[in-house]
This record gives sequence, structure tokens and C-alpha cells, in this order.
Amino acid sequence: MEKQFYSIGEVSGILGENNSTIRFWSNSFPRFVRPTRTAKGNRVYRKDDIEALKLIRHLLKTERLTIEGATKRMDEDRKGTERMQKIVESLTSIRNMLTDVAKNL
Repeated sequence: MEKQFYSIGEVSGILGENNSTIRFWSNSFPRFVRPTRTAKGNRVYRKDDIEALKLIRHLLKTERLTIEGATKRMDEDRKGTERMQKIVESLTSIRNMLTDVAKNL
């Protein structure tokens, strides 16, 4: 069974970054990384947050983008994903219509 929540220490171990870096990225990319807080006020991260942090690390460290550039790239990627989902839904409905037409012939 896979964990649902990860502490900031576990996330920093997964990414190979300092806790302070993870906190900074969480604060700098609030649309993409949304850690919840425990009753004590500690940040806990979900799998989606960790994936977003991996992408952020790649954009900042490998591609050498600024925080603004990385935010813009992630926004573009999100829009592209949404567009792709709409295309898939449209093609699925067309396939269903064509299947119905073929059955009626």
C-alpha cells in the first residue's frame, strides 16, 4: 500500500534537495504545489505535489529557467494537457457516433 502523504523530510530525500528549498518552491509555485498542513502545522505533500516538484527541479536546475519562466512553462503544459483531453473527448464521441451509424446500416 502506497503512502498518501509525505513529510517535507521524505520529499527532500526523494528529490535530493534541502527542506528549505522544498519550502521555497512550495511558496513560489502555489498553483502547482499545494501541501496540506497537519494539526501541528507541518507541511505534508501528496504524490501530485511530488511530481510537480520534480518538474520544477528539472526546469530550474536542468533547463536553467527562472522561477517566472518555469511558471510560464508549467502553465503552457497545463493548457496543452487540457486541450489534449478535450480532443480525446471529442474523438471518443465521434467514434461512438460512427459506431451507432454502422450498427444502423
